[in-house]
Amino acid sequence: MAPTIITDSGTLVTRTPDVRGGRARIAGTGVTVHRIVGWYKLGLTPEEIADEFGHLTLAEVYAALACYHANRDEIEAAIAAEEETADRLERQHYEGAGGQG
Repeated sequence: MAPTIITDSGTLVTRTPDVRGGRARIAGTGVTVHRIVGWYKLGLTPEEIADEFGHLTLAEVYAALACYHANRDEIEAAIAAEEETADRLERQHYEGAGGQG
């Protein structure tokens, strides 16, 4: 029996409004493309990312990276907005704590 070959990488990445805030993610998981991209930007290879997550295949990691490269402007804007929100919340917390850190 010949192995099944997946040729449609679009089935590996999905986006639904009620999961992970509608961000693109690996189908059947909660692992977002943002997370894969973050690890990739830290210098991890796709193989290392797949090994780190354990339950992801190398094909899924590459599909996430393909999604990122195909939608780079949108994903980079979302990442920047999330970082700004995190920075703002951190500043508010720090100021609310009287500058104690």
